[in-house]
Amino acid sequence: MKLLFVSLGCDKNLVDSEEMLGLLTGNGFEIVDDETEAEAIVVNTCCFINDAKEESVNTILEMAEYKKTGSCKVLVVTGCMAQRYKNEIIEEVPEVDAVLGTTSYGDILKAIREAMKGKHFQEFKDIDYLPEKLGKRVLTTGGHFGYLKIAEGCDKHCTYCIIPKLRGKFRSVPMERLVTQAKEMAEEGVKELILVAQETTVYGTDIYGKKSLHILLKELCKIKGIRWIRVLYCYPEEIYDELIQTMKEEKKICHYLDLPIQHASDRILKRMGRRTTQAELVEIVNKLRREIPDIVLRTTLISGFPGETQEDHEELMSFVDEMEFDRLGVFTYSPEEDTPAATMPDQVEEEVKEARRDEIMELQQEISYDKGTDRIGQELLVMIEGKVADESAYIGRTYGDAPKVDGYIFVQTGELLMTGDFAKVRVTGALEYDLIGELADEYTE
Repeated sequence: MKLLFVSLGCDKNLVDSEEMLGLLTGNGFEIVDDETEAEAIVVNTCCFINDAKEESVNTILEMAEYKKTGSCKVLVVTGCMAQRYKNEIIEEVPEVDAVLGTTSYGDILKAIREAMKGKHFQEFKDIDYLPEKLGKRVLTTGGHFGYLKIAEGCDKHCTYCIIPKLRGKFRSVPMERLVTQAKEMAEEGVKELILVAQETTVYGTDIYGKKSLHILLKELCKIKGIRWIRVLYCYPEEIYDELIQTMKEEKKICHYLDLPIQHASDRILKRMGRRTTQAELVEIVNKLRREIPDIVLRTTLISGFPGETQEDHEELMSFVDEMEFDRLGVFTYSPEEDTPAATMPDQVEEEVKEARRDEIMELQQEISYDKGTDRIGQELLVMIEGKVADESAYIGRTYGDAPKVDGYIFVQTGELLMTGDFAKVRVTGALEYDLIGELADEYTE
């Protein structure tokens, strides 16, 4: 049976999609990329913010049309939007044959088989259930890097976030299961492991009684074939000394951390339900830079949160200017129903949110350009991502660049390089977020 799979949203959702693909291809399904050929279509949805919600709705409606104009016999919707709006999907989009909740993706094969019999299928396991491993994942990231989801859910309950209601409480994936999965990924050619979760920093607290991310990292570093290990989604207040020490000691761990801080005004941080003050954020960032001088820090911010004044915005601008994060992204606040923030007074107008976002990003462009300029003349190890069409140049990433969210380095060379190769590159120029360089030495596998 020919299958089209559409995965929307974050990298954590992508891992679920890859698990489902593994189960389906292991049972005879053939993956296609032509909607008109597909006999079964699966849409793994996201609804974290309004833009993601709109993309999910539009994709479902677009795929539903292929039940009329294409070969599609079965349309399945799963993921966060399926969990949150199951009744609306079932009632308003009759073309949808099956709906699976966030912890029920293991039933994807059963859902398609039941739908093929003409039955509507629904499955919504307890959101605190930890899904079992389904089998051999189908990696969709190109093979040279892959995401390892180390936990599900979140216990933080920030006032703007719907995730705990869709993904449940925080629960860690047992370490032996993660190590086995990482070994399988390495055997398939993965050279960079990227650890993800709603929050990675408290890994192990629920099943081992203490923060155990550093222990997991040490085990992953033993795996042959893995060259880089990168950690995303580290809540700043949960950074701890053993983690920092492990990053310093283990050569495979990239000196890179993703710290979602969301704001810097103490008043707004409190309204958000965050657990840090500006002073504590400064202390954490300074400590990381003191302990690991070449660390690259990425963060995300929210502009226009309810009650944010011009003074709060200017305070955030000053903080960004002072901290000079290496990587930074800004989202405009998106009011999500069933969250405390959605009903807060003093909601900020959309055009004000956007103007504040743009102002922060303009400042960050200057910071990023200056940091890139400081790199000129340095030699950096780069993972090759691909070739620039019709040019003798390649696209690569340094240890300071996570795929899809950070910048690239464009490598000028007459040498033949392959995706996933590592090359030593001398930086010769800087763009707003990207670097330009030339091959400095022979690349190594």
